[in-house]
Amino acid sequence: MSEFAAATTDAEMVEINGNRLAVEVLGPAGAPVLIAHHGAPGLGSRAEPRASFGRLADTYRVVVFDARGSGQSEGNGTFSHEQWAADVDALREWVGAERIVMAGGSYGGFMAMEYATRYPDRVRALVLRDTSPDNSNEEKALANALANTRVEIDREKLDRIFAGRVRDDADLRDCWREILPLYDYHYDPAAVEAKVEATPYRYEAHNHAFSVNMPGYDLKPVLPLVTAPTLVTVGRTDWITPVSCSETIASLIPGARLVVFEKSGHSPQIEEAEAWTKVVREFLAEVAP
Repeated sequence: MSEFAAATTDAEMVEINGNRLAVEVLGPAGAPVLIAHHGAPGLGSRAEPRASFGRLADTYRVVVFDARGSGQSEGNGTFSHEQWAADVDALREWVGAERIVMAGGSYGGFMAMEYATRYPDRVRALVLRDTSPDNSNEEKALANALANTRVEIDREKLDRIFAGRVRDDADLRDCWREILPLYDYHYDPAAVEAKVEATPYRYEAHNHAFSVNMPGYDLKPVLPLVTAPTLVTVGRTDWITPVSCSETIASLIPGARLVVFEKSGHSPQIEEAEAWTKVVREFLAEVAP
């Protein structure tokens, strides 16, 4: 299961805050609810959290969805962090849960932390993967991209995708192909091309996320207020949200646990799936049984 792929499973279209979202609910009725947010707005979809957190659907009621402006969901209104977090809370209400396990990786981790800081009374546990507490990861990622020995990166394309200045869906696809070789622990050019083909492209959400949301993104001042038990996971060679970003999160959230996966890049939930799932399952069994 690629981190970046369009969903191939059926979804229910649910009206959330004036916008129809593609939603799937996995697992038994009455089980504790876990809502998992995908990464890469305008590129990601519910497919990745469905594959990774769906493994827990024997114990939890797992809700996955295409965020506003991504995948198969509508793109009405704004793509602000405030709006995306409000959409999560409306989904929580729709599924009938008082409190949830909130989970997310990469940009979905930004949103999981945004939700935990904006709706603290609704979160019973927080699970983060390969994410960052602020926008400092972009400077680190730029340096990592330019120093990599796998491929030569076109600096102009790299700058445009990071700045949220892609021209259309085709241009987003072209810029995306440029940086995809950097993501995995093991580089496989054929796998990169397969991901390029499988990714759902929605350039408006991507551009808003990176040109409007990211310049002011900094949750460091509010992370010490998170009261939910928190697990932070990250791949050792993650180029875009490096280990140091997860270390900062773990140092700021009281009692947070940090687990580094030594043979993973940005996707330990795929590259070390069994070990990652075991860590998450054991953490949740302890803090949110």
